[in-house]
Amino acid sequence: MNIAKLTLLLLLCVTAVNTQAQTDSMPPRQKVAVFAPLFLDSAFSATGDYKQGKQFPKYAIAGLEFYEGIQLAIDSLNKEKLPLEVFVYDTRSIKQSLAAQIAATAENNIGLIIGHVTQPEAKLLAEAALKRNIPFINASLPNDAGITANPSYIILNATLKTHCEGIYKMLQKNYSTSPVFVVTKKGMMEDRLKQYFTAYEKSTNSSKLNFKYVYIDEANPITNLQKQLDSNRLSVLIAGSMDENFGRLVAQQASTLKPIYENVVVGMPTWETFTDLNKKEYKGLELIYSTPFYNTKTDKASNSINNYFKTYMYSRPSDMVFRGYECLYRFGKLLAEKGPNLQNSIGEKKYRVFTDFDIQPVLNNQTMTLDYFENKKLYFIKKVDGVVKSVL
Repeated sequence: MNIAKLTLLLLLCVTAVNTQAQTDSMPPRQKVAVFAPLFLDSAFSATGDYKQGKQFPKYAIAGLEFYEGIQLAIDSLNKEKLPLEVFVYDTRSIKQSLAAQIAATAENNIGLIIGHVTQPEAKLLAEAALKRNIPFINASLPNDAGITANPSYIILNATLKTHCEGIYKMLQKNYSTSPVFVVTKKGMMEDRLKQYFTAYEKSTNSSKLNFKYVYIDEANPITNLQKQLDSNRLSVLIAGSMDENFGRLVAQQASTLKPIYENVVVGMPTWETFTDLNKKEYKGLELIYSTPFYNTKTDKASNSINNYFKTYMYSRPSDMVFRGYECLYRFGKLLAEKGPNLQNSIGEKKYRVFTDFDIQPVLNNQTMTLDYFENKKLYFIKKVDGVVKSVL
């Protein structure tokens, strides 16, 4: 990314969204607060000089990319003359604590909070949203953050539990007659994955899958997996661990078993970023993974964003840019329409941008009361040699 363009963007990032609102003679606007880790105090000196040389620190890139999407959405909404005012807060500010920033949102009469946040930040923002009865859109963290009894909390990036339930449903629909082997190992996270699969299996009214767990350790090497397979049947192999190295091990073994043993490998959500699975040692391997955000990038808005980055940033926009754009554009328009009633309309499927959302209430199993809302829509991407073959 061009440093000169990047520096200009950062210098404008706190002021650009407020300038028009101060000079606008329109009626009072609905207000949105956006929280993201921008690290502005670390990037610039007190005189406004950029301190990072020719490179921008990697730890700040995701937040910056999210903000870039927010800014582009602001431009689009301004063109539509939507009555919105957007405030951007740097969650890594040295000069102002997150608590002080949250207090400022109350003073500014914010009607919607959007955040690219950590777990502790999510809890603080969710608590503030609950007190004021306004929605908090958690755009990035796939985690309930330990939050309960909070109808103001909305998770867009589906939780691991939702992914496991979605994987089971997808296999019921597409591979109901195939044996399913969950290749896993001992560990707390691996136990949790098994609990999620088992709980859904007990609750489903559809035909149950032929699930079998294959544990891999020093006494049971991955090569023993072959003994479990039938060369006359297609098998489904689930990499039942969030450990990336373990996932690669499962993929390697699955690849070596072809073509004698036909198999499909289902990875965890983190496999979306496994670019090394495109290497020749995985040639012909069918890989399926789930994601709540799938963008073909062929629509008008995506093309516009791509062209902007090519022209002004000399780079390609990341998925986080599209995430920021989608969150503000979609929910900003919904806020402008619903105003104070947005909380009761957050699940409406209006103003689709790149992806479909299915925002559903999540109930507490013990109390049967509402804990929070979550996007339950998942896309299942099937890739072979790095190329998307289908979306299930």
